[in-house]
Amino acid sequence: MTDLGKVDRAFFDRYIYPNLGADRSDVALGPQHGVDFGVVEVGERAVVMASDPLSLVPALGFEKAGWFAVHVALSDAAVSGIPPSHLSVTFTLPPEMTDEEFGAVWEAFDREAGELGVSIVTGHTARYGGCRYPWVGGATTLAVGDPDEVVRPDGASPGDRLLVTKGPAVEVAGFLVTLFEDAVDLPDATIAEAKERFWDMSPVRDALTAAAAGPVTAMHDATEGGLRGALVEMAEAGGVRLDVDSSAMPVLPGVAESCDFFGIDPWAATSEGTLLLTVESGGVESVLSALDAEGIPAAEIGEVREGDGVFVDGDRAEKPESDPSWEVFEEYAEKAGLE
Repeated sequence: MTDLGKVDRAFFDRYIYPNLGADRSDVALGPQHGVDFGVVEVGERAVVMASDPLSLVPALGFEKAGWFAVHVALSDAAVSGIPPSHLSVTFTLPPEMTDEEFGAVWEAFDREAGELGVSIVTGHTARYGGCRYPWVGGATTLAVGDPDEVVRPDGASPGDRLLVTKGPAVEVAGFLVTLFEDAVDLPDATIAEAKERFWDMSPVRDALTAAAAGPVTAMHDATEGGLRGALVEMAEAGGVRLDVDSSAMPVLPGVAESCDFFGIDPWAATSEGTLLLTVESGGVESVLSALDAEGIPAAEIGEVREGDGVFVDGDRAEKPESDPSWEVFEEYAEKAGLE
């Protein structure tokens, strides 16, 4: 069976990278494997662009599902450090989705976009036979700003410090425990802590707060492949070595217990909301202070050096071959009879 999830570097290099249409001089940053966004220069402005599929899981409730979907759509542009400004949304809805259910999703899109200063400018909405949850469309986000303020994904340099927000496996706790609470055999207090992680599953404010506070050189969110995968992708993008101290890694309440229950390696599991960032050494305190002022947990976990690869406590770390959370989701969704 063909592997599920994002394509690997070999697929990207063979099929995608050599075939990118016209070679235009205004493309300042084009497609790269593991990179979240592209950049086009328009006059004296940089236009950051990022596209993602839209996922809705009805069992979350449609308001929560909409909240999560819009933050996923905005996150890849936000890690450029330029605030997202415009959003294009396409919905290819399952025929059984009611008008009221769509309304709850759209109200979440409107509210969150409005609070973040994002205008929804175009899109397409329709019901089609053959469409089914959770994949119900796609979105493209634009962020328009000063080219000098774009935080490039390949910007990490030796001497920079490595920071992280929230720590690993936030999504395991916030998403899986919220969905499958009735099947989770953990103390009530732990389940309540894990479910609170749902609202941590966005890196948008993390990225914009950090970029505004100090000399951030690179950012990357820890989605498929989790923290370990994101570390490897960040090191590859910058052509640098990342040395990580695992004892400095923050772990939010309910996360370790949730990972133990589901049998998931927390460093390999998708963790929407977790942000990796490299910062010039003189700016670490200002970035951490700004994040703390916004109530965003963060810590310094390592440094950038000459070389290549990721080393955790001195041992080389490789990108996970697969994300363990997908298999767990499928197993529990089947037991629960979810779409």
